[in-house]
Amino acid sequence: MGAIFALLLAAPAAASPWAEVGDNQLRSDLELLNASGVVRDITIQWPMPWQSIVSSLESQELSRQTPAVRAAAARLLGLAHAGTAPGFSGAVYLDATNKSDVIYGFDGMGRGDAQAQASLSLNSGIFSGRVSLGAITNNFGAKPNKLMPDGTYFAARLGGALVYAGYLDHWWGPGEISTLQLSNNARPMPQIGIQRSSTAPSHWPVLRWLGPWQFEFFLAKFDGPQIQSNVYYNGARLSISPLPGLELAAAKTEQFCGQGHPCSPLRDYFTNFDFSNHPDNVNGEGSFELKYSRLLGGVPFQVYAQMMNEDYSFSSSSGSSHLFGASVLVPTAGSPVKLTAEFADSIATRTPFSFGNFIYGYTYTNGQYPDGMRYRGRTLGFSLDTDSTLASVQGSWSDAAGRFYELSLHHATIGNRRGHGNIISDPPVALNQAEARVSLPLMLDRRGFKLDLAGRLQDNQPYPHGGFAAAVEVALRAPL
Repeated sequence: MGAIFALLLAAPAAASPWAEVGDNQLRSDLELLNASGVVRDITIQWPMPWQSIVSSLESQELSRQTPAVRAAAARLLGLAHAGTAPGFSGAVYLDATNKSDVIYGFDGMGRGDAQAQASLSLNSGIFSGRVSLGAITNNFGAKPNKLMPDGTYFAARLGGALVYAGYLDHWWGPGEISTLQLSNNARPMPQIGIQRSSTAPSHWPVLRWLGPWQFEFFLAKFDGPQIQSNVYYNGARLSISPLPGLELAAAKTEQFCGQGHPCSPLRDYFTNFDFSNHPDNVNGEGSFELKYSRLLGGVPFQVYAQMMNEDYSFSSSSGSSHLFGASVLVPTAGSPVKLTAEFADSIATRTPFSFGNFIYGYTYTNGQYPDGMRYRGRTLGFSLDTDSTLASVQGSWSDAAGRFYELSLHHATIGNRRGHGNIISDPPVALNQAEARVSLPLMLDRRGFKLDLAGRLQDNQPYPHGGFAAAVEVALRAPL
């Protein structure tokens, strides 16, 4: 375990006050500790402050825990200390593939055929920041290549709040493979926001029943190529854990202002809890989520669900999309194997549970906001866009050296003949995909590197390509 801790301290961690979106090994470790009762934290809202994770782990006596739990705790503490260490640090990130992945999840790699980025970070107690600059292309070796400031941020801890500005990825939802409302599928927009600096329970008697909780609010701007100019975005989310193992969340996101729209954001925000009341002013989505995890016969498991509504008129036209999933961490002689089954469906139902009564071409679209909930050609939520489904099974595990392995099988239907507007494929297409991934922590000259390798096979492709496809993707994170 000491070797793992030393390796992680030397690794080129992304210095920040958060555990950021993208590391499935980190997420699996936290879920194992949560289900085992070692920590009690929010696991359905990312990025997640390191402060609460570190304080929970450092106060625990782990000698009676299983070797798998102790190894997970060591990996998390190593990443937390590396990410929050004071001073300057730098890293470079490279990613290349012959075909970018249409199914983009929590641990998605590159968003294009190739990207390269360098970053310089500073942690200094109350203040922290990172400047990142790079380029991305969706057509390897050709133009245009786009500048990429993704991951740049400046943050200050003010009392119990963390105030930030920059280009940050978010993952709002319990889904292991997909989430409906806000994900890392699209590149991050320029934004300013505030969240709690720790998810610890409140000392106020009226809020103590919430258990660990997190609240976040941010404002962002659609600054890329858009049909409609001057459109802004806001997101507000509350996640709570009122009982051990139980997590609940509600979130609201909106597009507002924009060319041809009245721009009174404060008035519309506090009066528009039923989005149909002001159909010309905003394009909004609301999400409700549940996750429950615990030990059953000594085996950690979790079940979860998410429902996203395009409107709040539950009795007539909620426009609801759904996600359901379950995971179990099967004990083995070494590290447990995490098995996950998940189903995501962006074909909107007319009311929240009127399965079979659909509204096609509804999710992520809006007649008054022609771009919909999309940014730079990618959906803000579910990677397959509107009128699509994704059924997935996934297995993942770590070994004693800290390597992380992942195998996934997906069946996707992209778009539907009864609806229009899917930006991935029109006409619709169905495909099956198998993916194998490995993440390798490496030490060279006492410097830590991280190498990610992925191989994908699929029996079909989105229009206009079609047919069998094979892809290899390589990503490297190295210290400067």
